Amino acid sequence: MAPLPFLHGLQVTVLSVLLLCWAGVCGGSPDPRHRDSLIQQEASRQTGGTVLLTEAERRLSTHLHKLKRQEVEGPQFPPAMHFFKARPFIQRSPVFRLLQKMPKGAALHVHSFSLVGVDWLVKNVTYRPLCYICFTLTQSVRFVFSATQPRPLPYCSSWVLLETLRAKVDNTSDLDHSLMQNLTLFTGDPDSAYPSQDTVWDRFEESFSAASGLISHVPVFKDYFYQGLKQFYMDNVMYLELRGLNVSEVKAVVEEAIHLQEEFPEVMAGFDLVGREDRGRPLWYFREALSLPAERGVTLPYFFHAGETDWEGRDVDENLLDALLFNTSRIGHGFALTRHPLAKELSRKRGVAVEVCPISNQVLGFVSDLRNHPAAVLLLEGQPMVISSDDPASFGAAGLSYDFYEAFVGLGGMSAHLGTLKELALNSIRYSSLSPQLKDKALALWQRKWDQFISENSQ
Repeated sequence: MAPLPFLHGLQVTVLSVLLLCWAGVCGGSPDPRHRDSLIQQEASRQTGGTVLLTEAERRLSTHLHKLKRQEVEGPQFPPAMHFFKARPFIQRSPVFRLLQKMPKGAALHVHSFSLVGVDWLVKNVTYRPLCYICFTLTQSVRFVFSATQPRPLPYCSSWVLLETLRAKVDNTSDLDHSLMQNLTLFTGDPDSAYPSQDTVWDRFEESFSAASGLISHVPVFKDYFYQGLKQFYMDNVMYLELRGLNVSEVKAVVEEAIHLQEEFPEVMAGFDLVGREDRGRPLWYFREALSLPAERGVTLPYFFHAGETDWEGRDVDENLLDALLFNTSRIGHGFALTRHPLAKELSRKRGVAVEVCPISNQVLGFVSDLRNHPAAVLLLEGQPMVISSDDPASFGAAGLSYDFYEAFVGLGGMSAHLGTLKELALNSIRYSSLSPQLKDKALALWQRKWDQFISENSQ
């Protein structure tokens, strides 16, 4: 039995030699043709690697590559910086300005209460009549619209009309600025403000609670929703799929979702559970409620958050496999997907796209340098993927262009090209919840916008 380890090692050595010979290493210097072939094969596997570009598209791709190289070789590389510090550099970037013009298709992972910039909420909504404010013990605020004095809230000061409060302060601009700070995570010094992931998540959830009192007021919500659609439209986004707030009574909410899906099939896209995965229950805990649609023979598409964690081996880390067991249509975030080879393989075979939100993952403490984001590997492997912005207002972003920039320059590195951008934009329509007929219309409309974008920027 003793020779077996030696024989096993010999077999591996022989296999290695065969592979090296196939690659052109044996018999002296490697064959440059074999090297070129390997490089081309690897490049063809990445997202956009098989997209055939027109002559005009190739010119623009070459131009983009040149601009990107200048940023990579410059003194500041935004994807390696926290987004709050990188934002002014991104805004001055020629690559970013081009991406703003690019038709980006759809935003498939955006939360409704972080859709519109907080400056609009404060300067427009809080100046409306009957808007009350109170100040919490956690150094946050709550708002409510009421025709009479609102009932007191636990752990909050007495309600006061904002109109009355503004009349008492010397500088309303300072007050407005402080209100904005309660509605967003954005700060000039994120390292000091958010020393841990728990800190930033607590502040994140506080900002949603603060905004809800403004946005949930029906007259405001109509204006807010229109303003959000307008902001995304101005950023060349054609279509949105929005998510709502956290839910606790899951079975009742699934029942309601089934009803809404039956009543409004062209508006109701599907169902998801949102919130911080690391602190919540795993999907399997809700299996009875989530099995209701299948048991009743009705269709309720799922778009589960799954893998938005950097922990491995905990219950919540199994959400990726559970999401696939429940036939999720897409995977929200999927940050942990590279650590789950079976889930990655199954999602690829089934055509389940990953909704990648680079800025959100960085701001909420999962990765600091976006070159190290797991989606960089998924891009190179051609994993089904869409880019989205999650909670742009909370992060001081708007629309989708900032996240496309971080994906193209940071995640994609120098290997990402115009074909990558084109496939990501097309994916956002292909993997949307639109009906086949509406997808065809959306793709035709997107193509017209894309052709115009190429024509205007490839000279």
